[in-house]
Amino acid sequence: MGLESIIIYAITSLFCLLIVWLYIRKGKAESKITLDKIEVARQEGRFEPLSLHPFIDLNICIGSGACITACPEHDILGIVNGKATVINATNCIGHGACFHACPVEAISLRIGTEKRGVELPHVNQTYETNIKGLYIAGELGGMGLIKNSVEQGMVAIQNIAKSGKSPKVGVIDVAIIGAGPAGISGSLEAKKLGLNFITLEQDSLGGTVFTFPRTKVVMTNPMDLPLYGKIKLFDTSKEELLKIWKDALGKNDISIIENTKIESIVPLVDDTFKLKSLDGREFIANHVLIAIGRRGSPRKLGVIGEESTKVAYRLLEPERIEGKKIIVVGGGDSAVESAMLLMDNNEVILSYRKEQFARIKAKNTVNIEKAIQENKLKVYFNSEIISINKSDVLLKTDDSEGMVIPNDLVYIFIGGELPSQFLQQAGIEITKKFGQIVKKH
Repeated sequence: MGLESIIIYAITSLFCLLIVWLYIRKGKAESKITLDKIEVARQEGRFEPLSLHPFIDLNICIGSGACITACPEHDILGIVNGKATVINATNCIGHGACFHACPVEAISLRIGTEKRGVELPHVNQTYETNIKGLYIAGELGGMGLIKNSVEQGMVAIQNIAKSGKSPKVGVIDVAIIGAGPAGISGSLEAKKLGLNFITLEQDSLGGTVFTFPRTKVVMTNPMDLPLYGKIKLFDTSKEELLKIWKDALGKNDISIIENTKIESIVPLVDDTFKLKSLDGREFIANHVLIAIGRRGSPRKLGVIGEESTKVAYRLLEPERIEGKKIIVVGGGDSAVESAMLLMDNNEVILSYRKEQFARIKAKNTVNIEKAIQENKLKVYFNSEIISINKSDVLLKTDDSEGMVIPNDLVYIFIGGELPSQFLQQAGIEITKKFGQIVKKH
């Protein structure tokens, strides 16, 4: 080998070593950034998943990063030492894009973890519960993403149509409880298949989605709606989505029976179901599709004066509320977003019983900190409402056992309670899932 060849070989080798060194250095830097994010997520309570989340098999993962690129959310996944890892598991809303994007099938979608179980009603692959003729679709079954709920509502009705139950005189083919994504999709599919059905909603059209703040983004993927077609919209607001649903229902002459809360479902001896509403009305159906949210009824504070008309558990038309003294209670995304929607035209206080916000999105963290710095609202951590009075609220804080705060409106966002009793009275089994696989390649 000549001198020139030796020099070329040496230069090439050094160049290759430099590339490898830069690659390793970049990987270490990326790993440190991800590990720092994980530590923050741990401190803020966002590392452990609450429901549906990606599980990564590190023995298979090659660290391609395809899952990170595919995820529509921010900082759900990252890379550490050449392997994918979950960062903010509580913010995962089950898009499943990471699951589909992984080139080596290293990701499965799971419910709960080995340590933290998630209570879910028993539902099989056709969305039928352990009670024959009684189906569950959407968020209540553990899949909260709007696109998933729409698909499940449609498929559940298709399975109901194939069930083989004979029509009965004076009996509805299917009663649909809930007019959220799954209920609306189910209603459209029932119309398409020529079923005799009714759709009952305890509040207003849209269900849980209707309670979101007006500007909240609720859809990031296209979806197929029965009798309407593919909806190719991204970053869709609640208002836009409700308009689409109203249009789809209106064009197909479907009416929703609103403000009708079903308090019991009773299986009858002839394999039908009797539904009884809170206002005393009764409905008899061959099948029932339960398409309500996991939260059921909003959780309450249990304090004096909470029954007052100035207390609400959802925020509607925030732009119409002006010049009011408002207290928002809660530390999650709903509370933080609602407080920020109200702060420009009102005097807003945000009260939270813990010392820091609970698992809120990174964007909300930045925005609320900025709002606090600019004195657009006040935040009282480690605080609790003691009583709600006509013109004020008694608030317990670190500095006071009972601080009287002038007040016009109180909004409470402290979550809701799984409607376990409602389901169990109908005979539906509820079990805790500890890391159960929902989707696997």
